[in-house]
Amino acid sequence: MALPPVTPFAAQPRGLSGGGLRRPSPAPPGAALRLGPLFWPWEKVKVGPLSVSPMGFGTWAWGNQLLWGYQESMDSELQECFNLALKNGINLFDTADSYGTGKLNGQSERLLGRFIREFEGPIKSPDDVVIATKFAAYPWRLTSGQFFSACKSSLERLELDRLGIGQLHWSTANYAPLQERALWDGLVEMYEKGLVRAVGVSNYGPKQLVKIHSYLASKGVPLSSAQVQFSLLSMGDEQMELKTVCDSLGIRLIAYSPLGLGMLTGKYDASNLPKGPRSVLFRQILPGLESLLTCLKQIAEKKGKTMSQVAINWCICKGTIPIPGVKTVRHVEENLGALGWRLSPAEISELESAAMAAPKKMIQNVFQTA
Repeated sequence: MALPPVTPFAAQPRGLSGGGLRRPSPAPPGAALRLGPLFWPWEKVKVGPLSVSPMGFGTWAWGNQLLWGYQESMDSELQECFNLALKNGINLFDTADSYGTGKLNGQSERLLGRFIREFEGPIKSPDDVVIATKFAAYPWRLTSGQFFSACKSSLERLELDRLGIGQLHWSTANYAPLQERALWDGLVEMYEKGLVRAVGVSNYGPKQLVKIHSYLASKGVPLSSAQVQFSLLSMGDEQMELKTVCDSLGIRLIAYSPLGLGMLTGKYDASNLPKGPRSVLFRQILPGLESLLTCLKQIAEKKGKTMSQVAINWCICKGTIPIPGVKTVRHVEENLGALGWRLSPAEISELESAAMAAPKKMIQNVFQTA
């Protein structure tokens, strides 16, 4: 089904001030009769003070030559991806100051900033393209001032005055606990000085999440989001505990790698592996996923969907905001089809039973804390 276009808002270019949230577009005929939390892309969910689409898009591949084969010749299609997403109601785009390899470090942010400026649509309100960027906990970022400066550098690459969500990319608690407090104070300063509308973290486990939430609250800063690897291949006890903690504290969980780096798309098997470093991981995990992939395929065929759409919809049904990566227009079109419908409780149970039976799960991020 073709999705009706939604008049988009643009992000906040330099010099534009103000506030306000998107007014949802009229729903298609019959949508008012839906049951349960079924989302269309132009409907919004809350992340702290922000109203964002129920699914965002990740831009890890934008500038990453090693893992995703980025070339500058892809920029025109990446811009089409951005435009198509925005026209169809997606307003959350996740990036990081470390996205981009070698000389292309920061390329993802630069591209997003350019695409926002060149978007051929009216600017009706600032901040309605919500850019969520992550600041790396590099070992040379030892003070709150240095971390605050990282935020300013991201804003310069994006050519924005303010971010939607400023996120600490990972915790240093496992290897440099004394650095952690300085990074937290940097988040406080970003928020207090108006460089970010909301504050979030990434790769935090439940215990460390409670600690930073308490610390930020003592400074009058709400913690709005927690980003973690979350999918049918990453649904262990720790992920589920983290989701419970997020729900109890009013923190929105953002699910990165909802397709397991592509393993849940059905496009790969032992004789057809992706190029580059991903092939090593796929070779280890894919042979044990036959039951899960079969279940995904059967549900997809029954619903007239693709396996990717089913896997993303599962994340939405679990109350998260998935941010699948996109680098082609086809990716955007397919991922948009994950919205506007909902898996049944029985289908969710089937998928989770098949996922738990898999002998190997997705390897967790090395920076993930307890």
